[in-house]
Amino acid sequence: MSSGMTVSIQRNLKISVNGVEVSAPEGFTILQACRNEGIDIPTLCYLENLTPVNTCRLCMVEVEGSRTLVPACSRKIEAGMVIRTESDRVSRSRKMILELLASSVDMSIVSAELASWMALYEVDKERFGPLTASGIDGELEKMHAGHHHKPDGNSASTVAQPAKIDNDQYIRDYSRCVLCYKCVEACGTDAQNTFAIAVGGRGFEAHITTEFGVPLPESACVYCGNCIAVCPTSALMFKIEYDLRQESKWDESRQTITRTICPYCGVGCNLEIHAQDNRIVKVTSPMDHDVTKGMLCVKGRFGFEFLNG
Repeated sequence: MSSGMTVSIQRNLKISVNGVEVSAPEGFTILQACRNEGIDIPTLCYLENLTPVNTCRLCMVEVEGSRTLVPACSRKIEAGMVIRTESDRVSRSRKMILELLASSVDMSIVSAELASWMALYEVDKERFGPLTASGIDGELEKMHAGHHHKPDGNSASTVAQPAKIDNDQYIRDYSRCVLCYKCVEACGTDAQNTFAIAVGGRGFEAHITTEFGVPLPESACVYCGNCIAVCPTSALMFKIEYDLRQESKWDESRQTITRTICPYCGVGCNLEIHAQDNRIVKVTSPMDHDVTKGMLCVKGRFGFEFLNG
């Protein structure tokens, strides 16, 4: 007697990656299929626990028969697909994207992954014009003296803006923002469902902002800090880390990382406690933990400050 249940069987598709035939489950993206085979593809706006938004174009690969490069993070594999992940065309594209970003925003403090890709593609940060700390300071001096058009404080189109410090938990330094939109996704349906962070403007005017552009303490922000966790360029940073960097005291070589369980409730979130000089300087959460997948609440992320005195 039939139960009336339909069983769907996922089949494997054969594709070619860099001249090697591999198979991957139907429905996988090119990025998933390649990483399954240990083939790394650079990404900036993609993260495993977030919905792909196709903004950075760093994961572009060459697909035989396609006129243009295609985004590996969202393009689904097809049977017989021939893919090249490191052709000259692909490498030139990635190098230029990173160099264009480095010419418009401050990329002096980036994630270890992003730093390794910049080194791999021999990125010349000054190819399209110099962008140094002294240059940024000079622009800020002009701006404060009234000789430079002052941006609205949210625009990501210029480095000539100071960090926004309006709370005790974290700072927003949009001179470093590359518009990867990860913070928007983490604040939205992918994790927090708070929607305190959004994209304002269009085209060259696009920028990350709060709803209606209000100051952060007046927004819907619940200070979970998940936006900080996903930011690849330190545009969002723990206030403690920011203060230590300003004093030239931030030193990761002297820091220890201890993995433990959050004590505030029974969910069992895992924490990574970063400590320097017997003081907790920030808290992160491991991506490989089934409960948190890198995300935390305000208590888990910021509920340590009483320990520092």
